[in-house]
Amino acid sequence: MNIQDYITKSKNINWEALVENGIHYKGIMVKSLYFDKAANRSKAILLKFEKGASYPYHIHPAGEEILVLEGSCEIHRETLTKGDYLYTPPAGKHSVTSKMGCVLFLSIPEEVILIPEDNE
Repeated sequence: MNIQDYITKSKNINWEALVENGIHYKGIMVKSLYFDKAANRSKAILLKFEKGASYPYHIHPAGEEILVLEGSCEIHRETLTKGDYLYTPPAGKHSVTSKMGCVLFLSIPEEVILIPEDNE
């Protein structure tokens, strides 16, 4: 095994606008750290939220892990700041908002599913 084949230098990756299923999430940028070719999707990413940006209410069929690297965000009425970690269990639901901006590391085993907020 060549360990270099498994290292991602995130500083060498450009931030790109977050676009999923044709929807552009304004104020949210992404860097893919691990792209699973078999699943045809990124499973480990960095997300950068500009001040006031938000990602809509959604469900995580296989769970999710978030680590706040910079700034702060609000998830399910809780404020997470630098160094905070959130494990969302399978079928967990939430939205993400950042009043001041943030950078998050996310591990997402399966694609999220957007759901109406009134199901909260």
